[in-house]
Order: sequence, then C-alpha cells, then structure tokens
Amino acid sequence: MENQLTNSVTENTSTVDVIIPVYRADDKLDSLIRMLYRQTIKPSKVIILHTEEYPGEELPIPLISESNIIVVPIAKSSFDHGGTRKYGASLSDADIMVFMTQDAIPLNEHMLANLIKPYADPKVAATYARQVADINASMLERLTRYYNYPKKSQIKSKEDIDSLGIKAFFCSNVCASYRNKVYRELGGFVDKTIFNEDMILAYEIIDRGYKIAYTASAKVEHSHNYSYLQQLSRNFDLGVSHNQYIEIFGSVKSTSEGVRLVNMCLRYLIAKREYLMIPDLILTSAMKYLGYQLGKHYDILPKPLVVSLSMNKSYWK
Repeated sequence: MENQLTNSVTENTSTVDVIIPVYRADDKLDSLIRMLYRQTIKPSKVIILHTEEYPGEELPIPLISESNIIVVPIAKSSFDHGGTRKYGASLSDADIMVFMTQDAIPLNEHMLANLIKPYADPKVAATYARQVADINASMLERLTRYYNYPKKSQIKSKEDIDSLGIKAFFCSNVCASYRNKVYRELGGFVDKTIFNEDMILAYEIIDRGYKIAYTASAKVEHSHNYSYLQQLSRNFDLGVSHNQYIEIFGSVKSTSEGVRLVNMCLRYLIAKREYLMIPDLILTSAMKYLGYQLGKHYDILPKPLVVSLSMNKSYWK
C-alpha cells in the first residue's frame, strides 16, 4: 500500500481545495471564507455548493484579492449529504480535499496547515479537526464538544476497532480532509444518505488498511444549541443511518459512547455544583436516546411519522 502512495503529500508540496455545501447562508459563511484566505496555506480553490431556495438565487461572496471561489448551484430537490459532497469532490483535482460546513470558522491562520500535517504518513487517508464550542454555546454543548473533540490528537487504524468501538470510524465533515487519490480509490462518498456520509467513508478507509488522524491542533469554532425536539430529530436521522448501514454500525459498540458522555457530564455538573443543570442533562439525553431508537426502527413506523421525526425531511421525498 505504501508503494502506491510514494508521492507523500506534505505541507510544502500539497494542493488543497476546500469544498463547502451551503444553504441559507448567514454571516458565518463570510467569516469562514475570509479566514480561509488568511491561512498560511491558501486553498487552490474554494468550491461552494449552493443549494438554492429558487433558481438563480444569489449568494453574496466576499471580495478577496487573489482568491479562487467557485459557486456551483444545487437544486434544493437534489441535495443529499453524500451525493452533493461527492459531486463537489468530482470538481477537485487537488492533492487534498477539505470539506467544511458553512458555520465552522477556523480559530487561527494555521488550521489548514495543521489539518494536513498527518499526511506525512503515507497511510493516513483522512484527517479531521477539533471543534470548539462558540461563546454562546450552552454548558452541555461545551461538554459534548470537549468529549468528542479532546485536546489530544489521535491516529486511528484497523487495530483500534476493538478498543475504540464506533469511535474508530468517527470523522466529521464539519471540518475534515481526504487524500484525493485514496478517496477516488475507495469510490468516495455514498450517493444517497440521510446522515453520516463521513463515517461511512471512514469505515471504508479503516477497513482498507488506511488511517484516520484526529488533529487537535487544527481548530474550528462550531456548535449548536439544539432544542429537545431538535435533539430527537437529529438522533432519529442518526438511527436511520445506523439501520441502513447495519453492516458498518451493527458490528461495533455504539450506545456505550452515549452512556460515557452522560456520565462525564453528570460528574462535571456535580463537581461544579451545577445541580439545576442535571434535569436538562437527563431530558436532553432521553430525547437523544429516544430519537436514536426510533430511527433504528424507522422501517416499521408509518411514513408520515418518519418524515415528521426526521430533521432531513427532503431525504424522504
């Protein structure tokens, strides 16, 4: 395998494209693009996949000298978490493709450089960044980000599946990069999926003997303050994905990760005497679990209920 990757990608020689699906953009997209062009390694192209509310909808883009920003319109009815990103990847010939969401903001000008450093190892096929909660995030959201994106970097391979369980395949397209040559070798993202296109590809990467690097020094600001119902809907979609790809997610431990997260949050709240936050933790956790279990059994539920529960309602059309 190493012989297939003799032209190892390094910080000094790689070309990098950044691919961003966008829908109903706000000021964060402007901040993201400006920060991308402040990086010590500038992207060769920034490819924006703009899902339009109506044909010809304009997308305001900041004017930045020496930038190469390409806006590609996507019909709202055609958007798919996997398929749309796969289309974006087909427009890139860079050594490294970085996928980001429109609300992930690099915390400094070294994010891209740090994100691609692990490619010095020719067996690393993907990397993903640390997500840091923004200033308006709730305490539980901050704890969740801290749990899922710790300060210590980690390189994961097939040998780690027994010890890490489903975490071995954890990789987030909020800010993740892929070695283009291996991405194409593996066939890229799935064409249609409600969720988890990043972890499905991560499974293929690990299964083929490559590695995934969690790169804590590459940091983006990203968090959500979901309501209880939004937590239920998001985890419903997660459960649907786990049902549809049972050959991946059914082969490893998953629910134990949620239990560990709840226990960590509970210990923290007790230590900080934030007792009034405990009911919020209990209700949030219950809604996540309920949504996940409903999603795992979506195929026995009435279709109108499935659509109602899902966060990604257009997937069911």
